[in-house]
Amino acid sequence: MHKEITLINGKTIPVIGFGTWQAPNGQVTSDAVKTALTAGYRHVDGAAVYGNETFVGKALTEFVSESGVKREELFVTSKVWNTERGYDRTIAAFHKTLKDLNQEYLDLYLIHWPASVSQFENWEELNAETWRALETLYAEGLVKAIGVSNFYVSHLESLLQHAKVQPMVNQIEIHPGQTQAEVVEFCRRHQIAVEAWSPLGTGRLLQNKDLADIAAKYHKSVAQLCIRWSLQNGLIPLPKSVTPERIIQNFDVFDFEISPEDMACINQMSYCGGSGLHPDQIDF
Repeated sequence: MHKEITLINGKTIPVIGFGTWQAPNGQVTSDAVKTALTAGYRHVDGAAVYGNETFVGKALTEFVSESGVKREELFVTSKVWNTERGYDRTIAAFHKTLKDLNQEYLDLYLIHWPASVSQFENWEELNAETWRALETLYAEGLVKAIGVSNFYVSHLESLLQHAKVQPMVNQIEIHPGQTQAEVVEFCRRHQIAVEAWSPLGTGRLLQNKDLADIAAKYHKSVAQLCIRWSLQNGLIPLPKSVTPERIIQNFDVFDFEISPEDMACINQMSYCGGSGLHPDQIDF
């Protein structure tokens, strides 16, 4: 299995990213990111709202300085938060993130959540203006790829009507029991790569007996099974942990392959846990 895929604009992206959601704003996060990079991760997924970008940036800077790995070999993602939607606010938010991360550029910048019809009458215009800011940053070379997060088909269809540069990535919640088939199919048709946040169902899948039974056949953990399932479905999973052993284990998924029969079984699982968040129902 290739460890990178190529986005529609020719930029390559590592197929596993290290997630930093809910990682505390402190040395724990910095240590976790450095552990991940040392273990072989080259893709770090963050966001302004996570409140830890200073320590993520500290880890990136220290790792590049100490390891001999070049910055160009890393793939760094951030996202603009909901309170910063709109052209000018998004530009300002990006530059704050760039400063907090101590980076000269980002590899990927995403709209974190779509403005939705339940919150805004002008939701389409708001998304289009935010996207226009990302297009500007992309044209200026400050970000190498742009995309969205938590966009369902209706949000994507609307955005594509306004976009001069189409989204290259859509990051959505996907894990066994929540496959988001309609969104994934739409993205495939439009050559939008799909990233899977919370690939372990916010940790709730780890106690699932059916998944545990399948994982045991491969002498792997449930977490490893879920991450490998994502990869074999053509997704880019973003597992998160601050525990060194789990960080390393979550990347050790390239030495086995789930059988077609087991893939089909996992694909057909009913909902068994996750965040419960829906982009048209959020109030933040």
